Amino acid sequence: MFGYRVPAPDEAMLISGGRRGLGGAPFRVVTGHGKFVVPFFRKTRFLSLAMCEAEVTETCVTRQGIALHVRAVIAFKVGNDAESIINAGQRFLSDQDQMSVLTGRIFAGHLRAIIGSMTVEEIVTERQKLAAEVLDTSKTEMAKIGLIVDSLQIQSIDDGDTGYIDAMSAPHKAAIQRQAQIAQAQATQASVEAEQEAARKQAEYARQTAIVKAEYSAQVDRAQAQASQAGPLAQAHAQQEVLDAQTELAQRQAQLRQQQLVAEVVKPAEAEAERVRILAAAEAQRMKIQAEAAASYDRVALDRMLIDQLPQIVKEAAGGLAGANVNVLNGADGLGEIAAGLVSQGLTILDSVRQNLNGQEPADRRPEETKSNGLLQLRSGKDQRSDDGPVDVD
Repeated sequence: MFGYRVPAPDEAMLISGGRRGLGGAPFRVVTGHGKFVVPFFRKTRFLSLAMCEAEVTETCVTRQGIALHVRAVIAFKVGNDAESIINAGQRFLSDQDQMSVLTGRIFAGHLRAIIGSMTVEEIVTERQKLAAEVLDTSKTEMAKIGLIVDSLQIQSIDDGDTGYIDAMSAPHKAAIQRQAQIAQAQATQASVEAEQEAARKQAEYARQTAIVKAEYSAQVDRAQAQASQAGPLAQAHAQQEVLDAQTELAQRQAQLRQQQLVAEVVKPAEAEAERVRILAAAEAQRMKIQAEAAASYDRVALDRMLIDQLPQIVKEAAGGLAGANVNVLNGADGLGEIAAGLVSQGLTILDSVRQNLNGQEPADRRPEETKSNGLLQLRSGKDQRSDDGPVDVD
């Protein structure tokens, strides 16, 4: 449309020619949208907001007095706010290439100042610290001209022919070389060990292969030997089975014959012996019973005979007193005691005979008996008689 202007996305459109500005600025700033510009009465210019680059190569002297050649790269652009665009437009709108030149000079000055306060070791080992300090010191100046710095990179530091950096790095180089040599030696040793291990594995594989081959050969030989011996072994097994069967048959026949002998000879003999033993036991029992009966009968008969003969025994004993000289001291009582003694002697004789018949020892009987109130002394007419006088009975 006639008179309508639109800036690019990375540009700021500056409209001049009117009395109205922005904060006393000689032009109006338009970004991101279009604006109707009255022809002949307004004039438009465009300021780039794109990223720019400035390279700095400077010789700086450190705190130690050692000259260093430093190369750095700065990435910068015009700020997006209206104030930065106005400041940059007033300075660089006619010649925008001057932004890179001026930025390089500004950073070169700050770089010399900061490196002069540091040692070589600090500069080499702390490049990020160096870049951060340069950015902090230049931020204010860059803001005054409407520029902002996105990054600062120290690309190289060189001491020329002095060799200070090389000398400083020598111990590290030596350590690195030593580590490299150690690593190489370890690698060589590992390679040798790997080769030796491979050789051992090959030898072990060859040994196992030989063993397996030998085992296979032995198995083949055993199989062939077994095959060649199969016929004789089968015949021997058959003969052994025949012998075993014959042996078993003979054992069974012997067991059968033994059983027949037991049935025909041993069993009848045992039965006959048992019959004879039973008959003998029965006969012995019968004889024992008969003997006991006979003995019992004899005792009864003897007892009866003795009882029948007892009066005669007493009589004979009393007759023996006829020729004896007997003095009765206590009258009628003494005669009674004499008669009682005769009867007692007869019973004693009867008891002794019974004990002899029963197999017992006869009880001792003394020829003298003492009764309650008198003493009876008996003597026969032949053995008890003396010249001194008759027997006294007290």
